[in-house]
Amino acid sequence: MVEAQSWTTRRGSNPRLESNNDQVLDSPETPTAEIRQQQYALISPNVLTAAIIASWYFSNIGVLLLNKYLLSFYGYKYPIFLTMLHMLSCAAYSLLAIKFLEIVPFQQINSRKQFFKILALSVIFCFSVVCGNTSLRYLPVSFNQAVGATTPFFTAIFAFVITCKKESAEVYLALVPVVLGIVLASNSEPLFHLFGFLMCIGSTAGRALKSVVQGLLLTSEAEKLHSMNLLLYMAPMAALVLLPFTLYIEGNVLAVTIKKGREDGFMVFLLIANATVAYLVNLMNFLVTKHTSALTLQVLGNAKAAVAAVVSVLIFRNPVTVMGMTGFAVTIMGVVLYSEARKRAKGTPH
Repeated sequence: MVEAQSWTTRRGSNPRLESNNDQVLDSPETPTAEIRQQQYALISPNVLTAAIIASWYFSNIGVLLLNKYLLSFYGYKYPIFLTMLHMLSCAAYSLLAIKFLEIVPFQQINSRKQFFKILALSVIFCFSVVCGNTSLRYLPVSFNQAVGATTPFFTAIFAFVITCKKESAEVYLALVPVVLGIVLASNSEPLFHLFGFLMCIGSTAGRALKSVVQGLLLTSEAEKLHSMNLLLYMAPMAALVLLPFTLYIEGNVLAVTIKKGREDGFMVFLLIANATVAYLVNLMNFLVTKHTSALTLQVLGNAKAAVAAVVSVLIFRNPVTVMGMTGFAVTIMGVVLYSEARKRAKGTPH
């Protein structure tokens, strides 16, 4: 009896051996994949966002400086072929990011109509990038960025002409300092080159036209593509469009590039780095929008022009004037006012 009692006591002292059916043991819930990632993340979200923004600045400014160095200082005078390398790089890296790393879900082209719409965007994209790279042969990066800051002006014009979309009077008034600043900067630019200026205007207008046409063509839910998927399809189309132009205008550029590459390995490194950074620009645009917002990307873009201009002056030592810097500042101020005016116009009920 004593042994039985002591055995019962010892048995009762172990909860796992209790035969009480009324007792319910609460088991912890299995954490989701997102929670596990947060628990085991080595980098805090704020640090990660800051790193992505820094990478965005590095890639955007880096591709400008590399293009300028290759085309103007290094003597690689093949802007069309260089743009084609950018497109091939974007196609290869986009395929890797989407199909293998699965950064975003893969989307297919659903119809022949959608295919031709993307092809039209590719042609505009080619025009913009080729003009931009060509302008860097003749203009300093600082002035190139000043002209590029006028993209909202051309966007408003194309939106009105193509879609008959009207903005408020406040929005149009904000575009006045955008244009005025470029007039001031152009008149006082020591290294002004008319052909380079026209190419830069063409690049800026092409960039604005692409954004308007993209919103116009890919409007239905069935046709909308994620920016990364759109790049996956546009890049190889753009490379094919550029191929006959580079062969006709730039001659036997492939053989010349191979020959120079064998003589100077550093040029091969520059071309690979340049093409890689060109893709990173598009990837970082997506990541900044994902981790912040489209508005943040727009604000960063406004500041990027000024940062790129300062960095280029420090590196390439191109001369600047007080009037030129004033004009650049007026343009940036106009872009900021334009962004704020559009934001207020969207928030106003009609």
